[in-house]
Amino acid sequence: MLIIGITGGTGSGKTTVVNQIVKHLPEEEVCVISQDSYYKATDNLSLEERAKINFDHPRAIDFDLIVQHLKKLKSNETIAQPVYSFVTHNRTKDTVTTYPRKVIIVEGILIFTNPEIRDLFDIKVFVHADSDERLIRRLKRDIAERGRDMDEVLNRYQTTLKPMHEQFIEPTKAFADIIIPNDKYNTVAIDVVRAVINQRIDK
Repeated sequence: MLIIGITGGTGSGKTTVVNQIVKHLPEEEVCVISQDSYYKATDNLSLEERAKINFDHPRAIDFDLIVQHLKKLKSNETIAQPVYSFVTHNRTKDTVTTYPRKVIIVEGILIFTNPEIRDLFDIKVFVHADSDERLIRRLKRDIAERGRDMDEVLNRYQTTLKPMHEQFIEPTKAFADIIIPNDKYNTVAIDVVRAVINQRIDK
């Protein structure tokens, strides 16, 4: 089993890179796990209190559960991935049954901040994008998909996203085996990752 970690700032294009890597691979050989599914449950808080949580800080993530799930998959066991709602800022009652595959891709902004998870990755990829570009992407996504308004997104960007990126995410670039620039020149890096995966699948 090959476990690949893909990180980068919010709106850096991680999901696009994941999709480009997965696109030409056999579906039954690959599964993708998103850090976003592993925000801690907040059942004990009101919606108003949940909205104030700093979701860009490592303490918002249930890293223990990610580690447990990755270890189970490595041991050829099936897991029940949590499902998170960005509208209610909480886990839903649903889960997604995820089966062990030859290749597991884990993506998320904070996955390299945790040493135990980092050690489980065979390949670590950092997707780099300009901060203005990331803000524009985040604005578009949060307004269209997550029901936020522009003032809320801009305020969150200035008060939490930007400082958290500088404190926690940018420094983890040092752990990356491959840094992918998120522009038209990223095809070579993606081809390299794909070649390594194909090699593993063919074994």
